Amino acid sequence: MDVAFLVSKEGIEQAELTEPWKAVEHAGHTPRLISPRPGRVQAFQHLERADTFEVDITAADARPADYAALVLPGGVANGDLLRWQQTAVEFVRGFAATGRPIAVICHGGWILIETGTVTGRRLTSWPSLQTDYRNAGANWTDEEVVVDGNLISSRKPHDLPAFCKELVEALAT
Repeated sequence: MDVAFLVSKEGIEQAELTEPWKAVEHAGHTPRLISPRPGRVQAFQHLERADTFEVDITAADARPADYAALVLPGGVANGDLLRWQQTAVEFVRGFAATGRPIAVICHGGWILIETGTVTGRRLTSWPSLQTDYRNAGANWTDEEVVVDGNLISSRKPHDLPAFCKELVEALAT
């Protein structure tokens, strides 16, 4: 099964992209990189440029029904840029309607706030987003990983082992 990884053009926290990517592959699934624009995206290790990655398909061309799960990696710039890209917002809104797993870490959740997906949901994120989540009607908590139905959330790269474990378990059901 294909798993969608949605990112902006730059500012993706590399470990939050590559570690779940490896976990998805190891579990026998095929990760696909989706972005509002074709070409390559720029990842970062905190504030330092890291690797670039080739986009598989644009958000405008991707169909939510084609993916078993959606992963939203963090990175401050990634989360902020993604939420005002209309094709990305439409993809996430459409994916949320499927009820399939959505795994979000760090600042990746800003787009979930934009789509109204977090209202009434329990989740975690990088602590600086807690007010944004609460203002959007979410129940924010400071935990390593939170699973609320189909929504899996974590705070930071240090939480990746627990985040990846929950993502893989969600794909197995």
